[in-house]
Amino acid sequence: MKRIFSFLISLLVLGAMHAVPAQAETSPPQPPRQSNGLALTPPMGWNTWNKFGCEINETVIRQAADAMVSSGMKDAGYEYIVIDDCWQSGRDAKGQIVADAKRFPSGMAALGEYIHSRGLKFGIYSDAGKLTCGKHPGSLGHEFQDARTYASWGVDYLKYDWCSTYTQDAKSTYETMSDALRASGRPIVFSICEWGLNKPWLWGKTIGNLWRTTDDIYDHWQGKHGYEHGVMDILDLQVGLESYSGPGHWNDPDMLEVGNGKMTLEEYKSHFSLWAALAAPLMAGNDLAAMTPEIKAILTNKEVIAVDQDPLGIQARRVAKHGDFEVWARPLQGGGRAVVLLNRSSASHTVTVTWDDLHLPSSLSLKVRDLWAHKDLPNAKGSFSAEVPSHGVAMVRLE
Repeated sequence: MKRIFSFLISLLVLGAMHAVPAQAETSPPQPPRQSNGLALTPPMGWNTWNKFGCEINETVIRQAADAMVSSGMKDAGYEYIVIDDCWQSGRDAKGQIVADAKRFPSGMAALGEYIHSRGLKFGIYSDAGKLTCGKHPGSLGHEFQDARTYASWGVDYLKYDWCSTYTQDAKSTYETMSDALRASGRPIVFSICEWGLNKPWLWGKTIGNLWRTTDDIYDHWQGKHGYEHGVMDILDLQVGLESYSGPGHWNDPDMLEVGNGKMTLEEYKSHFSLWAALAAPLMAGNDLAAMTPEIKAILTNKEVIAVDQDPLGIQARRVAKHGDFEVWARPLQGGGRAVVLLNRSSASHTVTVTWDDLHLPSSLSLKVRDLWAHKDLPNAKGSFSAEVPSHGVAMVRLE
């Protein structure tokens, strides 16, 4: 009987040891993180880096803002003037980020006011580490302070780089700045510039509005130069990422090199067409104040831009590849298709898209609109072919 009694006491003691007090119960699960509701179409604008690098100042920025308006780019949909790295000079005694007073004597708030006075939006750059890629102060440990500062300057867009981050966790690091921007009280588009190292397309949807998918672009058709990639190399790396892109959260294959002088006009047309098909952010990177008419015509092609800005926000897929000849296509609002026929070879060649490539009935007759010639072509049934120049594209809308 004593054994039975001792056994029962032991059970009671063990139960008490493993019991969880009511006040220690697990808290209810937090609601899923929501997106910030911004950038429902891919952002369009201009960034200082590809052309000017660290050679930036207040005059360059004001001239770019003026040129964006006078060139017709604003009317074509461009709106952000983004100052990239090297605008910072340090932090003051309170840890406040300080702009270089020699380069920006009027201050960032005044520069933001000027940009806004032109009907444009103001973008700025920082980094998730202690230092930016240009070795200026980053935002690590100052995220909420910097976000409040940017908001007070009227910033509408933040590009956030990934230099000097070492062992930092990418997702939580970017989430911290995302929270800081939301707490600032100002709607600020958040550009995750993490170079695709930690697959931000898997976690960035409710943290940022766009994320870089690769290392940096450089003004070259194909080839790699250190951490820089040519246009075709970056294009290849977009294959398989289509499903992660959409309104408010975009794959970013990096800024445009159109007009920077190292590629041909045909190659620049291809670059612009393919980025539009990819529903990529269209961030010009040339000298807007010294643009040739030919470059302006590429950057302000409203029919190509309309593909990029299509409200469905579906990124193009490579639906056919025959050696150097490829077909990229995406559905558009209203049931149409945007199609890019790409010739990567060194000679002109006929490139064909079949309705089978587009998962359409071969008996279907479709209207064809040439988006570069700005004219309607004869209806096509079952397929469409075009003679495409070397390193060129034909871009059509089928409806």
